[in-house]
Amino acid sequence: MSKPRVLVRETIADAGVELLRTRFDVDVETNGDLAERIGDYDAIVIRSATKLTADLIARGTRLKVIGRAGVGVDNVDVEAATRQGIVVANAPESTVVSAAEHTIGLLVSLARNIPQAHAALKQGRWERSRWGGVELADKTLGVLGFGRIGQQVARRAVGLGMRVVAYDPFVAKERYRELGAERMGTMEEILEAAEFITLHLPLGDETRGVIGRAAIERMRDGVRLVNAARGELVDEDALADALRSGKIAAAALDVYCSEPYDGPLLGLDNVVVTPHLAASTEEAQDRAGVIVAEQVAAALEGGLVTYAVNIPSIRPEDLDVLGPFVPLAAKLGRLAMELAQGNADRIELSYYGALAQYDTRLLTVAALNGAFQGRSDVAVNYVNAPLIAAERGIDVEEERKRRSRDYTNLIRVRVRWNGSDATVAGTTMGRDHRPWLASALGFELDVELSPLMVFFRYDDVPGVIGRVGTLFGQQHVNIANM
Repeated sequence: MSKPRVLVRETIADAGVELLRTRFDVDVETNGDLAERIGDYDAIVIRSATKLTADLIARGTRLKVIGRAGVGVDNVDVEAATRQGIVVANAPESTVVSAAEHTIGLLVSLARNIPQAHAALKQGRWERSRWGGVELADKTLGVLGFGRIGQQVARRAVGLGMRVVAYDPFVAKERYRELGAERMGTMEEILEAAEFITLHLPLGDETRGVIGRAAIERMRDGVRLVNAARGELVDEDALADALRSGKIAAAALDVYCSEPYDGPLLGLDNVVVTPHLAASTEEAQDRAGVIVAEQVAAALEGGLVTYAVNIPSIRPEDLDVLGPFVPLAAKLGRLAMELAQGNADRIELSYYGALAQYDTRLLTVAALNGAFQGRSDVAVNYVNAPLIAAERGIDVEEERKRRSRDYTNLIRVRVRWNGSDATVAGTTMGRDHRPWLASALGFELDVELSPLMVFFRYDDVPGVIGRVGTLFGQQHVNIANM
């Protein structure tokens, strides 16, 4: 049996390439017509230069995974990949330290005009009075977006003696306290309070151009802005006008709406610029290559892809708890749909016990993946199973309850249609986490979930079990359990 084929389209760390070569057939090819070659591969590894459009992805008829050696996936049509059932994985942890350190470097450069003073002295001008700056100590830094990078920036800024205020509705209050930052309730509060602002927001429809004229108007006069996240977060024309008027005293930019950048901001003395260098350290690039290679290997070998952007991910610390329940959820989803004979208007997932404390979205996706196996004209996997449900008009509901009557953890899958339902529930048993069926069709059971199972509904009268056993025996089928 031939090994899966992997195309490494852009240069990644040698260690990442070697990891892939120990398991797969790997071609490292940074040139050539990708449209002609992409259909020959099961996986492709890229960085930021390769643009995987919907047309290119459609040509990748064998593709199972796209690996992006870095954080952003702006150069990948994720929706097109998802519809085709292709996992899109990145390496979000790889550049956290590098990006945070670069942000702090821009912050210090911004406060002290280091690049401008350096350039003047190189040109033979001694301009001490012109390039005097301000201290960072005791100034208020507003962090918009308090994810991995934003948190690391906050940690370092606190070390510089700054007061850090941050906004991110998806981060728990306790995390702010742990890092010595103050949690603000709205972005507007940050804009009004901060003397320095740094952006660490993801790019999406809601955040594109979020720093525009209205946001700038709410800022304090003389604020200083740092953007090492995504260029499209900022309206560059509005920023240029604010820099000229003095509303914004200075800005430091590593990213731009269009790159390479050659716009009017380069002509302003109160702007510090770098050419998208935040992730450009040896350590970050090596780390990204290895991480993305691990993600590609997991996707091709049927493992859990922890950094997939189009599958709910599991935090590493939660993996030990939730991991064993992923195959259980898939088996229960498959069984419930089989018992419903493929009928479904709504699928309800319930999680009881200790499981209820965790993010169970991946378990829900696993159940959907099981439910639609063999019932779709496209190959079903963890990526496109939710889309298949949506396209068929099947509502998917999830509930979590801390209490479970008989089990430490229990998953229940209920398929409803036309006033009828088929319900199954299960858990895992033993150190090897054997999948166990606890109930089905309203009956309490105690049997291991096996690859081959037969279900009968019959009147409880003498002789039925014997007749069924005899029929199986005549066909030389052994009954392992019942």
